[in-house]
Amino acid sequence: MTAEAQEWGVPDDLEAVREALIAWYEADHRDFPWRQTDDPYAILVSEVMSQQTQLGRVVEAWNAFLERWPTTADLADADRADVVGFWTGHSLGYNNRAKYLHEAAQQVETEYDGEFPETPDELQELMGVGPYTANAVASFAFNNGDAVVDTNVKRVLYRAFDVPDDDTAFEEAANDLMPTDRSRVWNNAVMELGGVACEGTPRCDEAGCPWREWCGAYASGDFTAPDVPTQPSFEGSRRQFRGRVIATLREYDELELDTLGHRVRVDYTPNGEYGREWLEGLLTDLESDGLVELDRDEASLVARLRR
Repeated sequence: MTAEAQEWGVPDDLEAVREALIAWYEADHRDFPWRQTDDPYAILVSEVMSQQTQLGRVVEAWNAFLERWPTTADLADADRADVVGFWTGHSLGYNNRAKYLHEAAQQVETEYDGEFPETPDELQELMGVGPYTANAVASFAFNNGDAVVDTNVKRVLYRAFDVPDDDTAFEEAANDLMPTDRSRVWNNAVMELGGVACEGTPRCDEAGCPWREWCGAYASGDFTAPDVPTQPSFEGSRRQFRGRVIATLREYDELELDTLGHRVRVDYTPNGEYGREWLEGLLTDLESDGLVELDRDEASLVARLRR
C-alpha cells in the first residue's frame, strides 16, 4: 500500500476489505447481459453505449445491436450510415460514437486479424477508445486491467476512505485496493457499490453495503462527495459525534462510557445534558447499525468497535 493511501484512511486489513466487497457482489448484483460475457467486442459496445446513457436503457439497444452485427467482422462490413442510424434511433447520444465504433471494428479486422488487443495501452490504439474505456475492456474481457475509476468509484473512495478530490489520488487509492489479477470481478464490484449503495443519496443499510464497518461517512453521517452538494450544519450534529465515537474506538481497544464521553466532547458531564444518557443513546444507535458492541452490567457500560 502506498504511503498516501495509508494517510487517506485506506484500512490496513486490505484482504478483509477486498473479500467483503467481492462476496457482497457475488451474492447479488444487477444482472446486465454484458456481465455474462468476456467477449471484448460485446463489452466494448456496452462501454461505448453506456457513456452518458442510463444502463437500463442500454440493455435493449445492446441486445439489438449485437443481434444485427454480432461480430467485429459484421460491423466492419456494415454501411456506416446504418450504424449511425441505429445509434440515432436508440437515442444513444453523440453519433460520433457510432462512427468510431465502426472504425474500431474495421481496425480489429484489418490491423489485428480479427483478434482484439488485450492490454489497456494496446486497446487505446482503437479509434475512439480512451484510457477509461480501454481499461474497462481489458478488465472485463481479459481480467487484465487497472482499477476503473469513474464517478461512482470516486464517490465511494471519497466517502469511505477520505480520499481527496484529486484524480491522481483516486487512481492510486483504487489501485491499492484492487487485488492482484482480479480486475474483472473487482471493477464490477466497486462500480456496483457506487451504483446501488453509495449513490448521491446513499442506501447503506438497504443495500447491505459491505464497507460500513470501515466507512468514515457511514460512521459520521456526512455523505458529502465530489458530485454531491455539501450538507449544512455538520458542526455539532449527531453525525459528527457518531464519527468521533468511531474514531476514538479505533484508537483504543475498548472504553468505559464516561472515559469515552470525555474523549468525544469537551463539555461531556456524566449527569448533564450531554452526559451518559446522551452518549448511551448514540452508542445504542451505533450498536443497532452493527458498528459497535456494548458490554452492559449494573455498574458500567463498555464500548468497542465491532470486528
